[in-house]
Amino acid sequence: MSSPKGRSRRCKQGEKDNAVCLVRLRRAETGEKHGSVQAVAAQLGFGSESVGAWVRQADIDDGVAAGTSTADADRIKALEQELKEVKRANAILKSASAFFAAELDRPHR
Repeated sequence: MSSPKGRSRRCKQGEKDNAVCLVRLRRAETGEKHGSVQAVAAQLGFGSESVGAWVRQADIDDGVAAGTSTADADRIKALEQELKEVKRANAILKSASAFFAAELDRPHR
């Protein structure tokens, strides 16, 4: 299951959820916060940085820690894309408006 060092691989959401669950179980069993991420990461063959990030994000999503939840981040991304499209449409409309205003100002024969 382990990938060669320095090579990344995409993990399925189920694998991430499982890793988070195992870290939380280990913390509950041992009462220690430190070392759980590294132990679970080694056991599952993931990088400890990745597992730690998954746990931090899960804590945020579950309301245990402060931060931007996954749902909020997705909504922000969608709104930023929508804003980009609206700005592009506005630029087109301004350009068309200037073109037609110039046509109206031009003397007719």
